[in-house]
Amino acid sequence: MTPPMTPAEIESLFATPEGYRFARWSRPIVPVVFGVDDQSLGVLKSAIEATVFAAGHRMAETDPELGANLMMFFLRDWQELAALDNLDRMIPTLDTLLPKLEAEDALQYRTFRFSPDGGIQACFVFLRMAGDLADQPAAELGLEQAVKSVLLWGPGAFADRSSLARPEGGDAVLRVDIAALLRAAYDPVMPVAAEDASHALRLAARLQVSGG
Repeated sequence: MTPPMTPAEIESLFATPEGYRFARWSRPIVPVVFGVDDQSLGVLKSAIEATVFAAGHRMAETDPELGANLMMFFLRDWQELAALDNLDRMIPTLDTLLPKLEAEDALQYRTFRFSPDGGIQACFVFLRMAGDLADQPAAELGLEQAVKSVLLWGPGAFADRSSLARPEGGDAVLRVDIAALLRAAYDPVMPVAAEDASHALRLAARLQVSGG
């Protein structure tokens, strides 16, 4: 049985250069996926749905303000972003972002929009399908991207270890400790946003109570 995460382990997952920063969705998640075929679309949406329900959160058919609030774009080249209508309204820094992504030979980029309460209002995910990303099965890719989108993780959260586990001979699934952390983060008694590392202590306490 996997032991619950320690406060220090949790704190490291939400560490940023500016300090501790945590946020979760404060509204139901409404995903839309661009740039994939119908078969992959169904697999990706199922993976997102499974992750949202594992966290104990909700999905909806439409967002009253944005229509869809979790947008995933699958691309062959970063320049495809420049051709997307109205994307510069969602990503005001698009003109400077594209050259940076190309210079870094980046495979993915994610940005969030926040509600007045600090919770996540929207998430935009851009994936350039090359290298390791192109080799991932759709279900695995969907799970991984969903996990990265349901909370505001620190930039180094999964640098050394994936959020997924692969049982011997089986398909990839959420790591047990990550699934437990998602449930704790979405516990109704917990805040939708926090910038004090004592929040990690509260999450650890929820894990102890739940046995996660």
